[in-house]
Amino acid sequence: MNGMETPDLVERSFLRRLEQVQLHGLGLSLDVYSPDIFTLLGTLRQRQVFPDYVEIFRAAPTALAAVRNRMGESLTPYHGEGLWLTQPGVREDPMFHREMDEVARHLSALGSAWLTHECAAKSIAGYSYGTYLPPLYTEAGAAVVAENAMAAQAMLDRHDGFVNGRSPLLLLELPPLTYFVAGTLPIPTFFRLITRAAPCGLVLDVGHLWTVFRYSGAWRTASLERFVDGFLEEFPLHRVVQIHVAGLDLHTADKGVPEVCPRPKETDRLPSWIDAHGAPIPARLFEMLDRILGNPRLTNLRGLALEVDTKAVPLIVEEFSEFRERYAGVFSEGRRLKKTLVSDEKIPATPKECASAVVRSALESAYERYARVVSGQAEPLGPEWTQPTACIDELDLYRSVYLPYEILFWGGDVRAMFPESCGRLDEKGVPLSTFVSFWFERPRTMEGSYDFFLVKIAMFVEFVRQAAPESIDIAEREAGELRRAYDLANEPSPQAVGWA
Repeated sequence: MNGMETPDLVERSFLRRLEQVQLHGLGLSLDVYSPDIFTLLGTLRQRQVFPDYVEIFRAAPTALAAVRNRMGESLTPYHGEGLWLTQPGVREDPMFHREMDEVARHLSALGSAWLTHECAAKSIAGYSYGTYLPPLYTEAGAAVVAENAMAAQAMLDRHDGFVNGRSPLLLLELPPLTYFVAGTLPIPTFFRLITRAAPCGLVLDVGHLWTVFRYSGAWRTASLERFVDGFLEEFPLHRVVQIHVAGLDLHTADKGVPEVCPRPKETDRLPSWIDAHGAPIPARLFEMLDRILGNPRLTNLRGLALEVDTKAVPLIVEEFSEFRERYAGVFSEGRRLKKTLVSDEKIPATPKECASAVVRSALESAYERYARVVSGQAEPLGPEWTQPTACIDELDLYRSVYLPYEILFWGGDVRAMFPESCGRLDEKGVPLSTFVSFWFERPRTMEGSYDFFLVKIAMFVEFVRQAAPESIDIAEREAGELRRAYDLANEPSPQAVGWA
């Protein structure tokens, strides 16, 4: 769309919604708990580098209320979790409707102008993961994401808890790649198909974009600058409402990779960085950001934020201070707020469906294969794994190093969580590594909202029930203690709630 050209129905719907989103400026996207948000905000105030807005990750309602109370008039958009918008069948799942109702209540409590959600999933075909897996980049995958995004936006539109009936705008975030990519479409084309069908906005994460450069194989044939320019040329940049910048780092378990999963010997190989919010932000990400901000098609940007969950407070303060100084002029004089005329005609909230039942069924089967491939239960066969748009050079690194570490250590060290149970398993000669194969031996249905820590607790109890049934009472007792401690840890302190 250029200048005063009449936009199509979907584009007009997006622009109508965008008109309700005010300029947010330079902000932080962070977690309530790690680091402690109230300690961080107090330190930033003392340093006089307070953010224009704070995007809050999903948390307990009482914690969100405490944040809203403390933030005063500051803008607090919301970063959701648990809506697997890439997956077929979610709209028919009652849990999706309950999750959307909870999200709407969180958005209302915070007064959020937008809902950011990763265009990725942690639950695929009955298999659970601790960190996000990107979608299958296929036409069917894009059609289903568009349908699910429209359904989610329509549910927000129907919720009656928003001020003046202004429902927040759904933003889909470009997800990171962790060592591999599967699909039959270039990633920018995938998002272009989504935005043609759904009136959602987008979040462009610069670190995630670097992982696309690294793990799509693009680094072999193009410089980083050339890659970024080519990606932006195809990506629907006019739909980008927010940009994220976060750290990159080697995975904790990556130190021993050469022995576990030998890599090609290439002297010019890029570092195997992955998305790591707690790590320092490499200078090259800001070089990429400068290139993105200089693109004339970036016309609807409302916010630019550092993602800093799990990062140490001193490093956050240092990086945000430099960030504010470097990008203080990005939004000056209304930059990026291009005015587009939108007609007054009524615009439907939900355009027609994009994918047939046959397409959705085929995609379900493709995601079942996807889950089995990434967990090492099947070989990467089929067009989504073999076409040039796929890159599986380091898929074995994900399967043999990253995923086992995720199950045994990420979000909770199993031995530290279940010391007595693990001791009994040791006595019986049951290697803890077999918990990983147990985890992926079959799909399972989990009850309630998705929380990987709670999933890990439930799965380990079932593992002990199978591997050492005589120790099940010990495992269940330890699980109960963990759940109670977790509930207490997820509530804000009285001092935090009472801060003014």
